[in-house]
Amino acid sequence: MTTVFAVLGLGEAGSRFAGDLVRAGATVHGYDPRVAAPEGVRPSRDEADACRDADVVLSVNSSADALTALAGGLPGCRSGAIWAELNTASPALKEKVAAVAGDRVEVVDVAIMAPVPGTGLRTPLSVSGPAAERFAASVRAFGARVEVVAGPVGAAATRKLLRSVFYKGMAAAVVEALTAARAAGLEEWLRGNIAGELIRADASTLDRLVDGSRTHARRRTHEMAAAAELLDALGVPPRIARASRDWLTDLDTPGE
Repeated sequence: MTTVFAVLGLGEAGSRFAGDLVRAGATVHGYDPRVAAPEGVRPSRDEADACRDADVVLSVNSSADALTALAGGLPGCRSGAIWAELNTASPALKEKVAAVAGDRVEVVDVAIMAPVPGTGLRTPLSVSGPAAERFAASVRAFGARVEVVAGPVGAAATRKLLRSVFYKGMAAAVVEALTAARAAGLEEWLRGNIAGELIRADASTLDRLVDGSRTHARRRTHEMAAAAELLDALGVPPRIARASRDWLTDLDTPGE
């Protein structure tokens, strides 16, 4: 007997997960108040209708809608069903979802670790919580790539968000720098410079970034203050430049 999935939220990620599950042979119920169910997915009247008879519920909405989706779906969930909380949210919110669900369903914390377009169900996932192994087995059977993370609900979210500080922070720094370079007529030069640094990066780059920041914090504080002044003069808000200056100032403070 095939596994029955309910997918709540049929946006960019949810629709691709649902479609891939159908193509892999799963029975999929879907619900989204704003998006029609993909081909092969059984449309549902509401969250509870989608969750009825489901073995696994994939909640792929937004952090703002996580508890609303849970409240709507729980009345239709059978005892022992797995509620997979895939929304990008804080560990505290994931823990709250588990607390509100109580023993009605088995809540697992699932972190989507890469962009979904292009990879769909094969996007790397991390999962934590008491039912993590059960969830992993249920979706691996349909081609998913899942890493089980030791720890409670919230452990997978912690890993994802720590990684987000780096990736999204780096993206913000790159975009701010290129915006300023465009204003200075130097965008192509800076693009080549950044690309070259990324190509040359290796394991030693991390040590150099961390150790260099500590060793040269005072000098780099003044450097980033000057960079912020430049961006102001170019008409580009120096959000990342100023944050870097302030961080370096803290790093240079005795006792920090």
